Amino acid sequence: MRRINGVHLLGRLVSGDATTTTSTYRQLLRQSAVLRTCTGSNIRCFSQVANPFGSYDPSSVRKVAGNARFVSVTSSSLAEDLVNGSPRPSFVPKDVVLYQYEACPFCNKVKAFLDYYNVPYKVVEVNPIFKKEIKWSEYKKVPILMVDGVQMVDSTDIIHKLHQRIHPENSASNLEEEKKWLGWVDNHLVHVLSPNIYRNYKEALESFNYITTHGNFSFAQRIIAKYGGATAMYFVSKKLKEKHNITDERKALYGAAETWVDALKDRQFLGGANPNLADLAVFGVLRPIRHLQSGKDMVEHTRVGEWYTRMEKAVGESARINA
Repeated sequence: MRRINGVHLLGRLVSGDATTTTSTYRQLLRQSAVLRTCTGSNIRCFSQVANPFGSYDPSSVRKVAGNARFVSVTSSSLAEDLVNGSPRPSFVPKDVVLYQYEACPFCNKVKAFLDYYNVPYKVVEVNPIFKKEIKWSEYKKVPILMVDGVQMVDSTDIIHKLHQRIHPENSASNLEEEKKWLGWVDNHLVHVLSPNIYRNYKEALESFNYITTHGNFSFAQRIIAKYGGATAMYFVSKKLKEKHNITDERKALYGAAETWVDALKDRQFLGGANPNLADLAVFGVLRPIRHLQSGKDMVEHTRVGEWYTRMEKAVGESARINA
């Protein structure tokens, strides 16, 4: 019973300084110009072909790519600073560790942020039943992000704090709009996911097959979680529908997707030419379901697919590194 309760909990969660000189920034701008022909997910070309400028060094590729991403996101304000001769600080953590569940939408929000800004991070997959990996912490939920030994919790708070360190000048063009849609992600979008991915037993089994394949389970736990969890969550999803006043699961999902597309107002991203925190949050939450039946249906029956594809390219390769 303890194991089943653990799986039940997992289902509910799944439904959860250095300063740089002006000359350094000029160098980053030059790097950005070179990399602009290999943006987004195409940065992988550096890892697939020999480096024409010398021997291949994966760490240097990640470092240069991260620098280019930082420069490209702040290009206009950075250019102004360079003219004024005013250097700005950059965020260069030495050790970032994410304690997570692979399929958790809140964990994926954090990963989308880290991936977009090319902040290298290690992952510790938490066993959702025993949680021995986070016994050291008083906080018993995920995500937990350790940044140079400092604990950060709550996905929205994590990305806000990291964003402040990367952009101390608060360069977002419309903070109120961004804040509004970040709240929408946490208070609405995540609540339509569980009723959809556990809509029927077949889809519940598909979801738990993904969860147990990517999660931290022993063989016995994997079998129990896959079949016991799928059965439990199929019934739990019915209660979640009632709790959040959802009468038609797919209609609610499609409605949320269309609401988001309408919010873009024909912009490439909510942030304009580049994704902002709300773009990254929506993308992160949707990423775990994209290739499940619910995600396929969402892309097929709504206009969200084009934005999602742009986000995939903008976020690019995972910044995850081996522990």
